[in-house]
Amino acid sequence: MIEIYDFRSSIDYRVIEKLTNRSKLEDKSMEDIVYEIIQNVKMKTDKALFDYTLKYDGVEIDESTIMVSQEEIDDAYSKVDGDFLSSLRKAIKNIEDYHQNQKQKTWMDFKDGVVYGQKIRPLERVGIYVPGGTASYPSSVIMNSIPAKVAGVEEIIMVTPIKVGISPFVLVAANEVGIKKIYKIGGAQAIAALAFGTESVPRVDKIVGPGNIFVAMAKKAVYGFVDIDMVAGPSEVLIVADESGNPSYLAADLLSQAEHDVMASAVLITTSIEVAESVKMEIKRQIQYLERKEIIEKSINDYGAIIVVDDLDVALSIANEIAPEHLELVLENSFEMIGKVKNAGAVFLGENSPEPLGDYMAGPNHVLPTSGTSKFFSPLSVDDFIKKMSILYYDRKSLMKVADDIVRLAESEGLTAHANSIKVRYR
Repeated sequence: MIEIYDFRSSIDYRVIEKLTNRSKLEDKSMEDIVYEIIQNVKMKTDKALFDYTLKYDGVEIDESTIMVSQEEIDDAYSKVDGDFLSSLRKAIKNIEDYHQNQKQKTWMDFKDGVVYGQKIRPLERVGIYVPGGTASYPSSVIMNSIPAKVAGVEEIIMVTPIKVGISPFVLVAANEVGIKKIYKIGGAQAIAALAFGTESVPRVDKIVGPGNIFVAMAKKAVYGFVDIDMVAGPSEVLIVADESGNPSYLAADLLSQAEHDVMASAVLITTSIEVAESVKMEIKRQIQYLERKEIIEKSINDYGAIIVVDDLDVALSIANEIAPEHLELVLENSFEMIGKVKNAGAVFLGENSPEPLGDYMAGPNHVLPTSGTSKFFSPLSVDDFIKKMSILYYDRKSLMKVADDIVRLAESEGLTAHANSIKVRYR
């Protein structure tokens, strides 16, 4: 069961370290396996890709069956109900509206014979990885594809494992956002195929989307050959609450995050010992009727915590140190306290803005930095699917005004050819 830690007299930093040190991305044996898979796909292309799909997914595919057909898309629509489709389309609309506000524009400035500016161009082709297995993640489809679509990416490629079949919800979501090419491949081999291309799978410029440890390691390994969104770790939520917090709501929000993974982290920091004790009781009660009880229990036991502090300044100081993926501020004055938040992937204000609202419907992206990386990473956005090119023009008069300065700086670095490139223009 989740532990209550009393930090009112002093902070136990060993607890903080445990909560922030959950990554498994340093496993050498796994790295070796991933490296071998990547090299084989890079060298043997389709053959290796098909062989690994048979080995790991137990499904035989070839160049004629690797891609999802229109008939399979049509069949998927027959398996989802109208209510799901209505909710999905509402979510797509909200997410598109939010990301439209992130679009950047090309700009140029003209002044005294000088032109400088910045040109915005979308990436040409991106790949989206959507996890398979027993879970179904249509939300991953729309969250990863919509910012790319808004940015103007020409082609979006989707890959997803075929081991237990592809969820009709995932296929419908992909079709609703306009993804035309869906490949029945998963694991490190799918990442390698997207990074380097095969006869059947085109090479992409960037790979985004969540996956298991092998997928995460593969994305890390191919970074530099292609861009990636981030190397995501286990999911996490941190809730800061005062005495006004509803224990039932707080417990439910903690449990909703714990069901993701046995390594997920759910932490409550509160200024009220009464709230802390009530939340612990609520967790014990609510966990009994949840389907993913075993996963939740292990997550809560290993990486859950309820921390009691003296005041909200201490609470937010600890929150900023942990730098959580999701931060809920369940306070009487949530809006007043947001200015003290330095590090978080996404911030949810008030008791009626639980983390699942952001996962599915509100509009902000749910692909967020984990494991403390919100100190320097941002949520997935339209910016992740564009590139910026600087533009520069000087007429002769403007160049001559700074020619001596350029020569002087170049010669100070010993780069006489750089200096000469300027000198030949005013001899």
